[in-house]
Amino acid sequence: MDFGGGDEIRFEHLGRAGVVTLTRPQALNALTHRMIRALDAALSAWEADQGVDVVVVKAEGRAFSAGGDILHVYEAGRAGKPPVEFFADEYRLNARINSFKKPYVALIDGIVMGGGVGISFHGSHRVMTENAQFAMPEVGIGFFPDVGASHLLPDLGGSFGMYLALTGNRIRYGDALWSGLATHTIKAEDQGGFLDRLTLTGDPESVLRGFFFQARRETDRPTLEAIVRHFSQPSLDAVIDSLERAAGADEFAAKALATLRTRSPTSLRVAWREISAGLTLSMDACMKMEFRILNRMLAGHDFYEGIRAVIIDKGSKPQWRPERLDAVSEADVDAYFASLGDRELDL
Repeated sequence: MDFGGGDEIRFEHLGRAGVVTLTRPQALNALTHRMIRALDAALSAWEADQGVDVVVVKAEGRAFSAGGDILHVYEAGRAGKPPVEFFADEYRLNARINSFKKPYVALIDGIVMGGGVGISFHGSHRVMTENAQFAMPEVGIGFFPDVGASHLLPDLGGSFGMYLALTGNRIRYGDALWSGLATHTIKAEDQGGFLDRLTLTGDPESVLRGFFFQARRETDRPTLEAIVRHFSQPSLDAVIDSLERAAGADEFAAKALATLRTRSPTSLRVAWREISAGLTLSMDACMKMEFRILNRMLAGHDFYEGIRAVIIDKGSKPQWRPERLDAVSEADVDAYFASLGDRELDL
């Protein structure tokens, strides 16, 4: 089936299922604009197709999807043509998946970050294997947790979502299951059998009952309690203060504080506000908010500096502007959330 994705994404109608496979393993299945448009077209067709009871999204190689095609974004932005439409179409796709009327099963067997999270974790069934690793590491490249993170992360209990947003730390399938990010965990070796049964029956609930393997949580209780204690504070400054006071005697606090000090101060302040606001917003409202932030990020300094340091000049230290949290004012943060007027995201 051809929905216009070329050799980057494959679409198949197998039995009762529409099956999507990301086919850029050499690029860790980073999402391109062409892939996003093709997936959107497929979902439009399959939602109306009575022969399709379920949609499955999976990937070739060792990554589900490491995110969006950041190098392309960097090059376009540096050339004075930031790819706003790429993000607009991506965010519209995230919102479509969230409201998709049929079961939408993401089969995640490897790294899932950024844009990869956007096409998987807003669906009805998020199935992860022991090879899966989840992260939203955007604050480390001067960006912000987008693709619906403001809708996804606030719902996690114990301030776990705020912790993931501000640190960008990776978690495995057990933590994903117990936090509510994943709905099911299965063994990697069972993926083929799971998919065969699913395409035959079109009923993910009954099939998953036969393959579900309850992963154990990787993070221990003292650490989970520390996350609640520090990351449930009423402001970012209070989070930092709480970590600073505990760091001398608490290894978790010391590590978390060291991590935050490497992140873009602007990104941290924007992410804290964004995740806090998302708790009371609908998915569509979250996507509109994120699109406002996105436009300001693409016009700023830290995003391009972060990509330069992490991807272009691998391993170099980014020079954030401003370089200190106390130099990012409330008014600076407000500007990221201000209305775009007639350029607001149309959903």
